[in-house]
Amino acid sequence: MKGMGMMPAHRRKPMSEINVVPYIDVMLVLLVIFMVTAPMLTQGVKVDLPETTSDPIQSAKDVESIIVSVDSNGAYFLEIGDEGSDPMSLGEVRTQVAKILSERSAREILVRGDEHVEYGTVVRLMAELQGAGATSVGLITEAPSTEN
Repeated sequence: MKGMGMMPAHRRKPMSEINVVPYIDVMLVLLVIFMVTAPMLTQGVKVDLPETTSDPIQSAKDVESIIVSVDSNGAYFLEIGDEGSDPMSLGEVRTQVAKILSERSAREILVRGDEHVEYGTVVRLMAELQGAGATSVGLITEAPSTEN
């Protein structure tokens, strides 16, 4: 009867593996969310830009651009970074740009005008931008197609 009650207990070795199944589930859910939301992030205004040859504007990397678009119907849209806007009046554009420039004046202002919009519409926009405090305004164009 030697050692009857003194038998060593069998210890279970701790499991040192990580169960990755929950992490895979979370990753798949995030993948589906990003696949659904990615097409919604690319918004913009359909504008047929005039074609011309010009040198690209050299811009500072840390300066965020303000893009004001004018579509073929003469409606104005304000784009700051990746954020777009609904159609605005010329007065609303001036107010918004003045507010943005009062916070940080080192921003580029670029104008995208549809090639079918009247010249006066773009000129009025540029005058309002100047009145809002813009010191320089750039025009966005497309390079001419090389179709022969």
